[in-house]
Amino acid sequence: MRIHHIACLQDNYSYLIVDESTKEAAAVDPVEPEKVLEVASSHGLTLKFVLTTHHHWDHAGGNDKIKQLVPGIKVYGGSIENVKGCTDKVENGDKVSLGAEITILALHTPCHTQGHISYYVTGKEDEQPAVFTGDTLFIASCGKFFEGTAEQMYQSLNVTLASLPKSTRVYCGHELMRMYI
Repeated sequence: MRIHHIACLQDNYSYLIVDESTKEAAAVDPVEPEKVLEVASSHGLTLKFVLTTHHHWDHAGGNDKIKQLVPGIKVYGGSIENVKGCTDKVENGDKVSLGAEITILALHTPCHTQGHISYYVTGKEDEQPAVFTGDTLFIASCGKFFEGTAEQMYQSLNVTLASLPKSTRVYCGHELMRMYI
């Protein structure tokens, strides 16, 4: 599994998750789809679907455009979110496959928004897993409590995300740095 980060807007990040054996990729929060597709093309990748963490424009704002640029592409988003351009709703525990080796698990991590989804990604047995936390977890903080409560953020951070393996790489929606849980 390879992960490409793509700087977007002033302080956002989109990502490409790549199954290296098939050259298939999934985009996470492609707010600037032209940039995402340029990176995919430069690496010879086929974009298969989009993973959207939450409905805020700086994460989901590129979904309609990417659907125009890649006809038929699936756009995943939380089942209780109103994600712009969403074609396939996911709930906590749902799994999506990418290529031959990657499994993506949807984790409901509410508080920043009620239906916020983090995506836990595993590849081959010897590869470190990754989690894409959108605006739930940052390197130096957590996301603002727009729609939820402190109890929900506690659960999202200290139960759901903290239960992931210690070797899990964390990719957040802002702040490029990567950390381990």
